[in-house]
Amino acid sequence: MLDVRIGNPRALLTIVERVRRMFDLGADPAVIAQQLSGDVLLRRAAAAHAGIRTPGAWDAFEITVRAILGQQISVKAATTIAGRIAGRWGTPIDGSGTLNRLFPTPDQLADAPLEEAGITSSRARTLRALARAARDGGIVFNGVSTLESLCAIPGIGEWTAQYVAMRALNEPDAFPSGDLVLRQMADCSARELERRSEAWRPWRAYAVMLLWQAAKDRDHLVRSTRHVPTPLLRHDLRRGRVSDRPERAGWR
Repeated sequence: MLDVRIGNPRALLTIVERVRRMFDLGADPAVIAQQLSGDVLLRRAAAAHAGIRTPGAWDAFEITVRAILGQQISVKAATTIAGRIAGRWGTPIDGSGTLNRLFPTPDQLADAPLEEAGITSSRARTLRALARAARDGGIVFNGVSTLESLCAIPGIGEWTAQYVAMRALNEPDAFPSGDLVLRQMADCSARELERRSEAWRPWRAYAVMLLWQAAKDRDHLVRSTRHVPTPLLRHDLRRGRVSDRPERAGWR
């Protein structure tokens, strides 16, 4: 059940549609399962996580900022920095609990001294370039052209663009083939994984979710049996998504 409290009822349909996209309610799990469950690599995860969906985001700009922040640092560290950004440059609102401000708009971050939030200078430049492009209309989060515009910004590569396509654009065939966890699960190179993924079209984003979930399941199993995973696996699954460099990328 969705509980919406707004002053202007005319915004209700827009809110409902955004929520539908956030929870990927337009997907047909039966059709997706039929396409993916026949692959030996995906079969077990597809059975264990029937009806899996690709989680979306309320705001495309915010999730893109979060994806960039997550390059080469842990999920926890990226979340902390995102909180600092919201606290420093976000707009305060009257809310309950910890929800007390909106995430900054592109205009609010376009010239912000983001280094003061603990962000490296190179990543701060990338974020300001993204904010300016979004503010000035150089990037519109509405389709394939978005990915091309994102990749034109220094510091944003194919992995980040594909991640944004999954989370912000609801692209069912988005596929970050350089992701380290995906390559580990498939035990192959990014190029080989790209070739193998052709059989998963047009639902490759759901295959990504299944493989990421399978990696988490494996990690939980290792922890529960008190076996110590290999340092590389433990490091990658703990750190979460990292960079656009194929040999470093990953997510949990």
